[in-house]
Amino acid sequence: MSDKFFFKGKKEKKPKHSSYGFNTKRTVKAGTEELPLQVTVNNDARAEEITALAKQHELIVAITIDENSAENTTELDVLINKPVTTRFEKKPARNEPCICGSGKKYKKCCG
Repeated sequence: MSDKFFFKGKKEKKPKHSSYGFNTKRTVKAGTEELPLQVTVNNDARAEEITALAKQHELIVAITIDENSAENTTELDVLINKPVTTRFEKKPARNEPCICGSGKKYKKCCG
């Protein structure tokens, strides 16, 4: 008899790597030993500044010194200057006093 009519479920076995704790969705963070930041600078003085800045933020940087090319520090700048989440104050309920300070209820003033 065939499995066509009576079999329910998966025919193929579960892959072994998922049961052994192998993380298949692992991402490598930029600025670590596995994936250092790639930075290009024009002179040795600027390279020392970048090294000090990376050490302060505990990042690993691969610096290339090339006088002929333009300076490229975008990867480092993005990690150091992370955007801050904007938080808004909660709007008052309809019957609470208005936030503008008029003394009226919110629904009669600014709502």
